[in-house]
Parts: sequence; C-alpha cells; structure tokens
Amino acid sequence: MGPTYNQLAGQNAERLAALSDGVFAVAMTLLVLDLHGPAGEAIHSEQALWLALQHLAPRLLMFAMSFLTLGIFWVGQQTQLNHVERSERSLTWIHLVFLFAVSLLPFSTSLLAEFVQYRVALVAYWLNIVLLGGTLFFSWTCATRGGLVNPDLPPGHIRAIRRRIVIGQSLYAFGAALCLIDTHWSIGFIMAVQVFYALGLEWPRRRRKSREL
Repeated sequence: MGPTYNQLAGQNAERLAALSDGVFAVAMTLLVLDLHGPAGEAIHSEQALWLALQHLAPRLLMFAMSFLTLGIFWVGQQTQLNHVERSERSLTWIHLVFLFAVSLLPFSTSLLAEFVQYRVALVAYWLNIVLLGGTLFFSWTCATRGGLVNPDLPPGHIRAIRRRIVIGQSLYAFGAALCLIDTHWSIGFIMAVQVFYALGLEWPRRRRKSREL
C-alpha cells in the first residue's frame, strides 16, 4: 500500500520559508499604512505642525514596537527553519497558524495605538504575541521530537532555541501584567524587552559546578 496524501503533503521547508518571508513583508508594510501625516489644510505654522507630530507620536511608538516584534519573530522562525531538514504536514500547519498570528499584528497594533489607555487593547496585543511565541515553541517541539531537524545539531542548540522562546514569553507576560498599574508601563517594558533581543543580548546563565568524583 502506497503512502497517503497526508504523508506526502507539506514536506518542502524552503517553500514554507519563502511564504513566511512574503507574509512578514506584507505585515510590516501594513504597519506603516496606519501612519497618516497631518492634513495640510490644518497646518498653518511651525507650532501647529509640531503639535500635530506630538499627537502622532503614540502611533509612531506602536509602529516601532510592532516592527521590532515582527523582526524578532522573523529571526526566530528563520533560525528554526534553517535547522529543519524537511517538513511535514503537521509542522507546516503549525507554521501557517504562526503566520496567521503575524498577519493579525497590524490589527492589534492599530487597536493599541487607538486605545492605548485601555487594558483590553493591551491584553489583545499581548495575546497576539502569545500566539506568535506559542506556535513557534510548538513548532520547534514538533520538529525536534519528530526527527525533522538536522541530526548533527547539538542538543545545546536545541535547548537554546527553546529557552529563548520561554524567557521571551515570560518577560512579555510580566510586561502585560504591568497594565494593572498603567498600560504605559506595560508598553515601556515590552519595548525594552524587544530592544534587548533586537540588540542580540543574552541573559546570563548559571554555570554548573563540576563535581570531582
């Protein structure tokens, strides 16, 4: 008896990476479309233009924060796919759910920019990040346990990718919890986390003391 369709479907990891690049590019472009410059007929002085730009500042901040978000998760997904030798149907669909979360980010960003003072908007944005991180963690678990990654990949590398996702999501969750105090605290903390990861910084790890036998 020959293989079933489900055994043949979604095996090309390179096609998945190409699709991901396109979805990320569109999502990043849609972010900037939410930025609208001041109307020319409403500006009649330098001061009026400066005040209009000040009103635009929250949306600029949301754009920068979400662009960093997409950049971090694009790097994270590409890091995984670079170590995947082949894909399979289940892994492909996990990444499609991940791309669904990517396509939602312009909406959650616009919602947060419009209602920055409301916790519901902040929680909606955080849930978008949870969906991104959760599917990325699940995809890596599926790939490593399913024997889809390069067999020469050291176990330490596998743990490093998993650990980075867990730490990142934990920090985002803490940042979202700060909205109980003020949503601006949440946004500031999330932005700081993203800058930390964008700069390629690493959290210090505790060294294991070797025991002499």
